[in-house]
Amino acid sequence: MTQSPHDNTAHAGHPEHSGQQSQPGQQGLDLSAVRSRNAPSGDPAAGAGAAPAGGSLPPNAVGVPGLVFDIDEAQFEDLVALSNEVPVIIDLWAEWCEPCKQLSPILERVVESYGGQVVLAKIDVDANPRIQQAFQVQSIPTVVALLKGQPAPLFQGAQPEQQIRQVFDQVIEVAGQQGMTKTAVPLDGAEAPEPGPAHPEALSALESGDFDGAEAIYRAALAEAPADAEAKLGLVRVAMLKRTKDLDPATVLAAASDAPKDIDAALQAADVEVAQGDPEAAFSRLLGLLPTAAPDDKERLRLRLLDLFEVVGAEDSRVVKARGRLMRALF
Repeated sequence: MTQSPHDNTAHAGHPEHSGQQSQPGQQGLDLSAVRSRNAPSGDPAAGAGAAPAGGSLPPNAVGVPGLVFDIDEAQFEDLVALSNEVPVIIDLWAEWCEPCKQLSPILERVVESYGGQVVLAKIDVDANPRIQQAFQVQSIPTVVALLKGQPAPLFQGAQPEQQIRQVFDQVIEVAGQQGMTKTAVPLDGAEAPEPGPAHPEALSALESGDFDGAEAIYRAALAEAPADAEAKLGLVRVAMLKRTKDLDPATVLAAASDAPKDIDAALQAADVEVAQGDPEAAFSRLLGLLPTAAPDDKERLRLRLLDLFEVVGAEDSRVVKARGRLMRALF
């Protein structure tokens, strides 16, 4: 890892500079002025959250100038705002730094492979010393995650691609736990395309009733890309379909009604209720058992609720309400 010649002088990081605000007269980050590193040199990039020409963004998307872009001190505040919508990876680098030149193309390639689950903001510390001070950077390259405005140091120095992917997988997982489920969509003046079905071969297997085949496809996809959210969701849905495929709904619901404290019966009934389009009944059934359940049963109920939340959709109002009840019941 190469040390910056400025590390102990004007560019040295000091704790008192952490969270330093912009000086009067500086502008916040306007992503409409941030140029994608891949954009033609004469074309200004579109702004974050702006609608593409001729169309609008999908409801769960946020517009960005590119998945990889440069920013400076005057633009930093809006980068913080962007981190409320999608995880931001920050690459702190300098032109003279050889390890930076090794790491940067790997970071760009990895970020682009995630398809908008994260974005990469590149900051030249020589040109932006106050950002270096704010992050208390002592050597470069330094890579930091920004989630809802909170920085999290990731690593310093050049790293192998597989290790970088593992770190980014963890960042995406933490972001999901914080409710950050939006996807970054590069805006280039063209209408953002509606995403096609993920893993169509798995969907075909499901439609034909080949649940084992669909499960194998999703597992293979996750082995290749551990952060593949659609494959993770696919596995959860396949598991529920396999649990319910041989069940008679009326019999299952009657059994749960006759034995309201039976955990196994309640789990089966909740699966059936979600499959029939009544997730509120399923959530209420399982949440109602939590207060008096034994520790092992409480964990079974919690895990099944989390699976069913995924099946229904994290942003569904019924899931949001039930997730709140789950948190209160557990803590």
